Amino acid sequence: MTLTTTEVGAPTLAERARLFAETSDEWLHRVRLDPQGRWYERIEGDEDYEVWIISWLPGQSTGFHDHGGSAGAFAVVLGELEEATLRAEQALSGGRVRHFGTHHIHDVRNVSAAPAVSVHVYSPPLSTMNRYDLTPEGELTVLKTESAEEW
Repeated sequence: MTLTTTEVGAPTLAERARLFAETSDEWLHRVRLDPQGRWYERIEGDEDYEVWIISWLPGQSTGFHDHGGSAGAFAVVLGELEEATLRAEQALSGGRVRHFGTHHIHDVRNVSAAPAVSVHVYSPPLSTMNRYDLTPEGELTVLKTESAEEW
């Protein structure tokens, strides 16, 4: 499926994430587990979108972050992840897909006792990400901005 800038919205990205999750036999052999932090690899992309695979050991998380103006979606392939926003938390197990718009801020983490694997699709491709800290008052403050060259 070829995606163009005009048609890449969050629902299209969710469908792409679902398709990659369903064909994990084509890329699952690339996944590594890293006790030092989440392991990730960009496995496909062009000027309109990109696809990443991420592995999560128990306790690993992203921390609160945004996607620098990119819309996105992720599918849990194996295991269970939990997504937290300022409004809610939700558990996502194998087969679940979550999509979001360009202003979404969340923390994704593995709170289970087993490893997890997920596939993430972004459009446009990630160029920056802001990392946030949650204040005692329940507000987010920017800790730093990362560029794609840092990943």
